[in-house]
Amino acid sequence: MEDNTRGAALEQRRDRITALLAKYPGLDDDELADLLHWFKKEASALDVGLISSDPNLRAPYEGLKKDHLDRLNGADLFWMVMLIGGVFVALALLIWSSQ
Repeated sequence: MEDNTRGAALEQRRDRITALLAKYPGLDDDELADLLHWFKKEASALDVGLISSDPNLRAPYEGLKKDHLDRLNGADLFWMVMLIGGVFVALALLIWSSQ
């Protein structure tokens, strides 16, 4: 019973996101923030697949993806720099220890 309630709530949420996406780019700031939060934090791969495969939502989805979802943010850049720095440190230690 609880699974049915949860499934219905998730479907209602996806319906709301679908309605918001259909209005894109004519969204206010709160609606855009809700849409981005859903795509970044809540949506499953199935949710994204269902929305992106809808012919009526393809153009707004591509626009949202290009404008907001595909961009690197500060946190992404930080972790990229940390990873690259870690690789350089590991290589330096390997070179130093082999001499």
